[in-house]
Amino acid sequence: MIYPAGLEHKIGFDHIRTMLKALCNFHLGKEEIDDMTFSASYDEVLYNISITQEMLVAVSDQSLNIPTTNMYDLREMLSRIRIEGLFLDETELGTLRKTLNAQKQLNTFLHSLDTERFPLLKNVSVVQSSKYRKQKDVQLSENFDFSSLLKSIDSILDKFGHIKDNASPELARIRRELTASQGSVSRALNSILRQAQADGIVDKDVSPTLREGRLVIPVPPMYKRKLGGIVHDESASGKTVFIEPTAVVEANNHIRELENDERREIICILQNISALIRPQIPDILDSQLFLGYIDFLHAKALFARQINAIAPTIQRKPIIDLHDAVHPLLWMSKQKEGKQVVPLNIRLDGKYRIVLISGPNAGGKSVCLKTVALLQYMLQCGMLVPVREDSRMGLFADMFIDIGDEQSIENDLSTYSSHLLNMKYFVKHSNPATLLLIDEFGTGTEPQIGGAIAQATLERLCQSGAYGVITTHYQNLKHFAQDTEGIINGAMLYDRQKLEPLFQLSIGKPGSSFAIEIARKTGLPEDIIRKAQDLVGTDYTDYDKHLQDIARDRRYWEEKRRQIHEKEKQLNEQIAHYEAEMAKIKQTRRELLEQAREQASSLLQKTNATIEQTIREIKESQAEKQQTRQAREKVERLKAKVEKQQNHRQQPSHNNKKQNIEIGCDVRVTDRNMNGIVLELTDKKALVAIGDIKTWIALANLERVSGQAVKKAQNITIRQLNSAATQIHQRTLTFKSQLDVRGMRADEALQAVTYFLDDATMVGAHEVRILHGTGNGILRQLIRQQLPTYPQVASFRDEHVDFGGAGITIVELN
Repeated sequence: MIYPAGLEHKIGFDHIRTMLKALCNFHLGKEEIDDMTFSASYDEVLYNISITQEMLVAVSDQSLNIPTTNMYDLREMLSRIRIEGLFLDETELGTLRKTLNAQKQLNTFLHSLDTERFPLLKNVSVVQSSKYRKQKDVQLSENFDFSSLLKSIDSILDKFGHIKDNASPELARIRRELTASQGSVSRALNSILRQAQADGIVDKDVSPTLREGRLVIPVPPMYKRKLGGIVHDESASGKTVFIEPTAVVEANNHIRELENDERREIICILQNISALIRPQIPDILDSQLFLGYIDFLHAKALFARQINAIAPTIQRKPIIDLHDAVHPLLWMSKQKEGKQVVPLNIRLDGKYRIVLISGPNAGGKSVCLKTVALLQYMLQCGMLVPVREDSRMGLFADMFIDIGDEQSIENDLSTYSSHLLNMKYFVKHSNPATLLLIDEFGTGTEPQIGGAIAQATLERLCQSGAYGVITTHYQNLKHFAQDTEGIINGAMLYDRQKLEPLFQLSIGKPGSSFAIEIARKTGLPEDIIRKAQDLVGTDYTDYDKHLQDIARDRRYWEEKRRQIHEKEKQLNEQIAHYEAEMAKIKQTRRELLEQAREQASSLLQKTNATIEQTIREIKESQAEKQQTRQAREKVERLKAKVEKQQNHRQQPSHNNKKQNIEIGCDVRVTDRNMNGIVLELTDKKALVAIGDIKTWIALANLERVSGQAVKKAQNITIRQLNSAATQIHQRTLTFKSQLDVRGMRADEALQAVTYFLDDATMVGAHEVRILHGTGNGILRQLIRQQLPTYPQVASFRDEHVDFGGAGITIVELN
């Protein structure tokens, strides 16, 4: 139930309908929009939202091209030819053919859709059309196969919508004879004209013309008897008469007869094709409803894309849990002005069913209320809504609204009286499935009694279990909400320093009206303000100040909480990074230990083999002293070698490098494959000279090598540097700061931009120009999407309008 009847106008839904109609291609689509109504059926709303979401996916997919053109309303012409003997003319028949072809293309498109992505859209039926549901007697034909009828129409109409010469054998004969007769008359008339020109009867530049469907010659009145024939017309000035020469009168008469025969035969052909159409009129009308419903879905999807709308989670029970919700009309208006809209976060559930919003005038209270009202109404009309994806919305059986000035001269009602009548209706009909939307609750009469009546009414509405968003300035209602279960206060935040509203809703505490601050801002004399404070008393001003302090503190702690959240996020990212690095280090350590164990095992095997060999040699030599001593020395050398290798494995690799590296030694930079000489040394880094370049490098990235290898590597590096310098010099001489990619394919243009920016960086350019033209803007869009991925690009912008505007992109380089 919707109350009052003008609810759509009050919340702006009438403007939504107007914008939807502008997105339609078909008159029946606009009628579907007119018939779109508020529904409390969960299954119906869920279906309408889901299929609209599928259509949004389809229109957003550039690989899909939904055929929604060449649709025409055929109902009037089809209704006319239901009577036997009446027929469609050529133009109407052409319109019918275009529409049936459009329906055929649409069917083909829908059947080609992927079943998993578009389960509803692929199987959409005319039954979903509101028009069909109203016309219960219409027979449904799900396939709408008019191939045979289209073939018949194509056999008599050419591609321009005219009757073909071969539409019937008789028409072909008539048109052949007509062409021949017209040619004969034309030749005879031209012969007469040339003779008349030779005789000086008519001017040299005169040519035959048509009057009343007959070929005639323009002649001055003084010579009309000399030419001879029938005068058919006279010019407005009277200086020319149009004569049909006697010699062609009979032939022209025959042509007129043939033209009449042609018209009769065309009528006969059109009557025959209309007779074929007549039995299929019910199916064609069904297909019209089908086209209208698809056009309606298409318009809803296009509008959803305009306002960034989505399908929230829909629940059967009443609930409103909106995150980053915006009023679509306000959002579109601010977009045109280049401004942002503060999103709304609000929740109505079983615990807190009613939110009582207070705060300063022009602070956004009414916008919050209208945003909730409009989005809920849009959802239950089957439209997507501009909210964040984690939003939840339930369904309400009733929506009651009291907003604006409802005074009536005809019924002798004041504004307050009309509000009381609305409250009477709300109290009588509210239930747990009702959504109440009341703006400036209790205003319009003396504040004390008005506040009391409002509080009593609010208590009754709360007892009914209804949900609602209510705005007010009354202090007693704020106190009541604070102490009453099911109601929660909400405040529109206000910046006391800047003395301007923030348009942000904060749930949990009531808001101040900031009346004193606003009065000061407007320049009201200070003595008047102090007098007003004295009149209301310290209790009121202290309470209002307390509310302001609460709002200020809440903003402070919310900002602190946001900062802490950001810090926690950064800390978690750092922890995750360090844990990943530690996991890598542990894995490397395990691999190194395993490798060391394998090497130790291999070394031990070799050592044991050497010792056994030595023992055999001692035994074989019968323990000669010299040989025994040599064997023992061999064992000692092997033992020392093993101990040295074991000590080497136990030390970290970078420490070993550090011990080997000293000032003046030759080293290789392992991660760059370049060689140099150590000039200075610290605990962790070394200053290395690589050719003429000096740079600090971590010891972990250095390895000691021989001087000969360094000299050879340096010679190679110098040659490479000299070659690179030569190339850079040549590129600097030939480099142009403008690249023209007009006419290129997208991949060619992007590759050219990459090379161009590399060259620009190499030669040290600070600003370059990319000439891509305007056209459809596709090339410009692709290039500008790619530019942020280049590290050397600092920023980019349009060229000045006098020098090319959006057709040229200026790129600033780092």
